[in-house]
Amino acid sequence: MTLVEHIYEFRRRLGYALLALVAGGIIGFIWFQNRVGPIPSLGDIVTGPYCAIPQGQRYPPEGPCRLLQTVPFEAFMIQLKVGLTAGAVLFAPLWLYQLWAFIAPGLYSKERKYALTFVGFASVLFALGACLAYFMTPHALELLTNFGGGSFTTWFTGDKYISFVLSLLLIFGVSFELPLLIIMLNRVGVVRYDQMKKWRRGIIFALFVFAAFVTPADPFSMLALAFALTLLFEFALQITRLHDRKRDRLRADEGWDKLDDDEAAPFNYTPSSVGDDSAQGKQRPASTDDIT
Repeated sequence: MTLVEHIYEFRRRLGYALLALVAGGIIGFIWFQNRVGPIPSLGDIVTGPYCAIPQGQRYPPEGPCRLLQTVPFEAFMIQLKVGLTAGAVLFAPLWLYQLWAFIAPGLYSKERKYALTFVGFASVLFALGACLAYFMTPHALELLTNFGGGSFTTWFTGDKYISFVLSLLLIFGVSFELPLLIIMLNRVGVVRYDQMKKWRRGIIFALFVFAAFVTPADPFSMLALAFALTLLFEFALQITRLHDRKRDRLRADEGWDKLDDDEAAPFNYTPSSVGDDSAQGKQRPASTDDIT
């Protein structure tokens, strides 16, 4: 394909991806206020962590669990933002396929295999991190609303609460990609198991510091993220250990590590002369003598 054809192809794939996002946003916008069979509405799912805290810590303490709207159209914008986010997640296979269809023709079969594996595991890890954040949010909110004793009454505004929940889901989801990053760097030879084993204590300490900075000021979210990242790091570490052991065994069988710097590599090939027609697999071109 020419450069112009690549641009047209990119525009076409981008258009299809945007249509998928718009369709998902419309469905998410409708789902926000409506149940789908046994599945609760999107609004109930989002406000679930807030409604899970004790009723005495919400305002007003009596009545249904509701968020506060302080500006006109705030509820509409929240419903639109949450609907677009949920639609992008639900319709992710469609718009990710458009991205894949654009870049896949330029990849080798082995590269396509690695790319599909990477995207699959990345999606699963992100979903696990988001689920952990969702289940930890009620404990974080309950602790945060207890600060100040009886001097404050907490009533969350819709925009602040939704931003808090979505940011927490995003932080946990992205943080759970750590083992995939370590395994990928080990596959390309940037880091080895022996190096990371020496740095284990420092890396674990850095994970706890990272969790303390990116999570709210409550121990539940910080410890949940830190311990989860530590377990994922240890799992990735064992994967790199097995990979390095296999790679070292192959190098030992081939004899690469025993070679001196000025020693030729033991390639198994038989050199042939330029005039050897049988070795070249083709006939000798006619000479001027044959023509005469």
